Amino acid sequence: MPKHTTRFISSALASALLLSACSSLEPKPSTDEENRQRILADQSRMYSGQEPVTAPITFYEAAARALKYNLDYRLKLMESALASDLRDVSSHEMLPKLVASAGYAGRNNDSGGTSIGIEDRQVSLRASTSEERYRELYGLGLSWSLLDFGVAYYRTQQKADQILMAEERRRKVAQNVLQDVRNAYWRALGAQRLMPEVDKLLMRTHTALTSAREAETRGLLPRQEILAYQRALLDSIYLLTVRRQDLEFAQAELAALMSLPPGSKMILADMPDPPLPEVHQSMAQLEQLSLEHRPEIMEEWYRKRVNQKDLDIAKAQLWPNVSADFGYRYDSNKFLYNNDWNATGLQVSMNLLRLLQLPSLNAAQKSQSETDDSRRVALSMAILTQVRVGTLRYQLARQEVEFTEDSLRVDRSLLDYAQAAKTGALGSELEVIRSEGRYLLSRYQREAAFSSAQAAWGRLYNSVGLDVLPDEISKHDIKTLAREIQRTLNEQEQQRLLISQQGTPNAQNRP
Repeated sequence: MPKHTTRFISSALASALLLSACSSLEPKPSTDEENRQRILADQSRMYSGQEPVTAPITFYEAAARALKYNLDYRLKLMESALASDLRDVSSHEMLPKLVASAGYAGRNNDSGGTSIGIEDRQVSLRASTSEERYRELYGLGLSWSLLDFGVAYYRTQQKADQILMAEERRRKVAQNVLQDVRNAYWRALGAQRLMPEVDKLLMRTHTALTSAREAETRGLLPRQEILAYQRALLDSIYLLTVRRQDLEFAQAELAALMSLPPGSKMILADMPDPPLPEVHQSMAQLEQLSLEHRPEIMEEWYRKRVNQKDLDIAKAQLWPNVSADFGYRYDSNKFLYNNDWNATGLQVSMNLLRLLQLPSLNAAQKSQSETDDSRRVALSMAILTQVRVGTLRYQLARQEVEFTEDSLRVDRSLLDYAQAAKTGALGSELEVIRSEGRYLLSRYQREAAFSSAQAAWGRLYNSVGLDVLPDEISKHDIKTLAREIQRTLNEQEQQRLLISQQGTPNAQNRP
């Protein structure tokens, strides 16, 4: 068989094998078993490594659990670690490249040729070769490029700023988690206090409604009166049922924030409500604090520096590049006079046409800087609005708590009066149930107002941008972390929010 036919058949077989390999790369959907294993693995990771709940949970322990086990916060920690690792990778790119190589070269015939004269075009040498058919090649080369070094230098600075941006995002997530916990915890505590009494009153109300329907059937009271009685009982059942649903949602929300496994028993520490603090800082001081500490503003500042480095890299690529090479080479070819040698090289190169980009890059740099500044100023204005609205909302929430406490005292007196005047009449029982329902509703309103005031305080704290966490949380257990969070919050509040303009601390301290 001719050689060219053999080569053609070999090429055809190689192409067929390559095409068959490519056809095997078609997408394959996951199987039901793979999905089941993935779900089990994800569920295991959701609740792995958590300390069991062995005692009633205080507010600071709830915050510690939410911040230690919250999946969003864990994700931001991973992003910070990833940014740090990428910075380390970029810093290594500034080093020279040291490349080691080893290889084998071969061919099925000799490499060589003849020579002819330039003037007379006559063959001057017989066919010859200076290369073996099969030989080994080794090399060790060191190369360095000024342009690569400059780009890597700016990239490393970018990665360093991105680490700071990731840290600011982590701070923001921690602040939002604490705010959500503050809002949900006091609502859940109110649910824990009220739900048993609401359930008892609902049972009594349903019993009274059944008795009213029996009285209607027997004709013991005028129909209009008994229907009005049933209407009042149904209204009471509706209000109590709606309030009970709100209370259940609060407990479910808190359990989700703490990442508790489904079905976990959660009991909150029922301690006296702490006093609501008074803010003695002026509005100008609060606004100044927010501009200094809000993570979003700091993130925008670092983002401006990252954008600036992109333009610096583009400008660096306009200038001459200097590259230097040094290496050791070895070739096993026996026809070589020297089988090993050292090679050196120095090269300066420049793309002159790229200099035309310089005016456009200068204009882009100016526009980018103005855009970044405008975005940061707009964000600062929005933050100042949040501080003003948060302060006003907290003041109104404090007033609402005082009003609901007055209403609670009145409804407590009305309930005592109804119970003292209770007789065996059906209308008397209805009045007691109404008074109890009104009293429970007032208690619910007071608990809701207090939780709203706590949430408003948390929003004000969050709008100023104060820290909520110690430096390290992964190394602390829940009890220790709760104490550290309590200490951090108290220090931040006492030093930055509860100090009067004359420098006198506020007398009220919130635990």
